Amino acid sequence: MSRKYPKPTLSPEQLTIAWQSASLLLDYPDESLLERLHLVRSASHQLPASVGEPMRRLVVHLEATPLPDLQADYVATFDSRRRCNLFLTYFLHGDTRKRGMALLRFKQTYLRSGYVLDDGAERGGELPDHLCVVLEYAATVDQELGRTLLLDHRAGLELLRLSLRDSGSPWALGVEAVTATLPPLRGDERDAVRRLAAEGPPEEEVGLTPYVLPDTDPDGRPVESELLPMPSFPGAHP
Repeated sequence: MSRKYPKPTLSPEQLTIAWQSASLLLDYPDESLLERLHLVRSASHQLPASVGEPMRRLVVHLEATPLPDLQADYVATFDSRRRCNLFLTYFLHGDTRKRGMALLRFKQTYLRSGYVLDDGAERGGELPDHLCVVLEYAATVDQELGRTLLLDHRAGLELLRLSLRDSGSPWALGVEAVTATLPPLRGDERDAVRRLAAEGPPEEEVGLTPYVLPDTDPDGRPVESELLPMPSFPGAHP
């Protein structure tokens, strides 16, 4: 069962704008994104400064930087640094066998809302725990369940934000906007961030096989019939 979290301070409309915009800004940059930047900038003015201002600063950077440079920097930032990873379960499980079940939990949550990721997205790298996928789901499908997924992985999000900020990455602004929509870190979450910062994600290499997301569990039941519990960061590393 998911833990109890404080209620949002933003309105449902503001959360939709914030999460949809952040999903666009943190996705791989292409021509389509550049064409939508003026919409993101306009929408950001409906948000509190703590959320809208970092979005506008990232928009300025995206507009001022040639697309090939943006794409190269995006790949260098998110594809080669373990602490700058957009896959939320990676911070808790790294490349270990436990990550497969954590990914299944995300897929189950989506199925509860009738939201089905196409196979191409999963094979192409956008697994269910990809931050942009979670933000899109939270913005357009189910705010409550989407927010819970983000909060269940609050420590990982914070480590991502800090890692990007410390490396001077402009993408930190997008993650800052996301974390600004969430409650402040609690004591156990701050402890988890410190532990993750010191130890990093687990490093057991297992390949892709454990990440296959079945439509049924080992007993043949549909995965959406029984929701798996979400692991908690504070107990990740005893």
